Amino acid sequence: MSDQTNRLPETAGPILYARGADAQTLRLTAVMVTREGAPAPLLEPDGGEARPMHRRATLFGRSVWGLDFELPARREGAHYGLDGTRFRVASDLTGDLAIAFVSCNGQENGDEDRTHDDRDVLWRRLLDEHHRRPFALLLHGGDQLYADEAVDSHPETRRWNDLPNEERPGVAWTAEMREAVRRYFFRRYLALLRQPAARELLARVPSIMIWDDHDIFDGWGSHPAALQASPVALGLFEAAREMFVLFQLGAEPGRLPDTCLDPSGTSLSQGAGFPGFGVVAPDLRSERLPDRVMGEPGWRAFERSLERLPRGERRIVVSSVPAIGPRLSLVEALLDFYPGVNKYEDDLRDQWQSRAHRDEWRRFLLRLARDGEADGAPVTVLSGEIHLATRGTMRLKTGAMLHQLVASGITHPRPPRLFSAGLGLLSRLGHSPLPDRPMRVRPLPGRSAPYTGQRNFLVLERRAGAWQAEWELEDDGRTPPLAI
Repeated sequence: MSDQTNRLPETAGPILYARGADAQTLRLTAVMVTREGAPAPLLEPDGGEARPMHRRATLFGRSVWGLDFELPARREGAHYGLDGTRFRVASDLTGDLAIAFVSCNGQENGDEDRTHDDRDVLWRRLLDEHHRRPFALLLHGGDQLYADEAVDSHPETRRWNDLPNEERPGVAWTAEMREAVRRYFFRRYLALLRQPAARELLARVPSIMIWDDHDIFDGWGSHPAALQASPVALGLFEAAREMFVLFQLGAEPGRLPDTCLDPSGTSLSQGAGFPGFGVVAPDLRSERLPDRVMGEPGWRAFERSLERLPRGERRIVVSSVPAIGPRLSLVEALLDFYPGVNKYEDDLRDQWQSRAHRDEWRRFLLRLARDGEADGAPVTVLSGEIHLATRGTMRLKTGAMLHQLVASGITHPRPPRLFSAGLGLLSRLGHSPLPDRPMRVRPLPGRSAPYTGQRNFLVLERRAGAWQAEWELEDDGRTPPLAI
């Protein structure tokens, strides 16, 4: 890593975070990073008085500032000012609106070496679309940060990474390692927040973000205990969590926003209500173990976030890994006979469809299905993670359809064609863990194969009360709209 790459950016932000809205008001948080010692940035909401932002952290010669504020719900759009620069925001969420969904914003190795010309093709398209018709929300489905190279930030973390699993618990976690890893995460967030097209969107479109494994390290929570519970792995997790709270939750250390509904702070699951719909983003990583996706704090927070939404209104649920997919337990059974390829086991255990998570998978699907069946509330699941675009359906007992829409990834390179072809073959076997609610993996509108291997993002639109979804594909452009 060059000295230039390792240098901390001077500033980053502003970044907007959505905290909910009603017919009169959009509730927001803004975060900004400056050099340590710089005066507090002045934020002026539309129709309000300018206020200094509050310092939330001082790290590595930089100050992280934040402020909660509100904007009036104006159909022509409101704005806020920050140190004299004006940012327009689509603040009225009562009528027609558009929501963007992205995931997998990087790659496992060498992400910092890529040029903007290649890396940010779809971010630029997303920004162009925002200029033509502003987005009301930007939802991030996980792997916003590819932090796999955090293990290279110190010689001892690198040594730990090269050891066999059974020897990893013997490597101590020192204060020097902690600071090196924290600085890596801090620097990487600042660099990503400054990517040209993403920077403009993040300042103008309120975000809701949930993390996945690469925001920590590849396969976090799905590895054997000797690796997972080793001091270095736990130290990496704590550093990742600290920076996730600052830059993806937009919160301050020790004080999570009211959109996080686990009072213990163990789970970072979120939920927020908006006119006519709500967004729920369960945390599928903080409590994950090889045989568990969420602990009871996470499940209670997830269920509470659904219960808080008005009856009959649409639920948009962000599941960082797809909830409808092929029967991966067959692949796991095959790998039992070929120990040499067990390096893929953590990838399989990451999925809801793993045999290790079958009971929780059923619990998750059943909770969503009953929400839709109880009062007719439409349920839409958004997912990323697999670096492909696809969709799935589950027919509810009422005859209504639960839709899952997968968009992944916005910058991650496309996988080999054999990968999407193999998943397509598996999907033909069919797998419905709730027998009276059949599920299917389906192709995108206008396509024949179940999985599309191109970089992509997703756009949801509400027009005259009706919702539709469209994928933007890197090579093939826009898909026909899908009514959801």
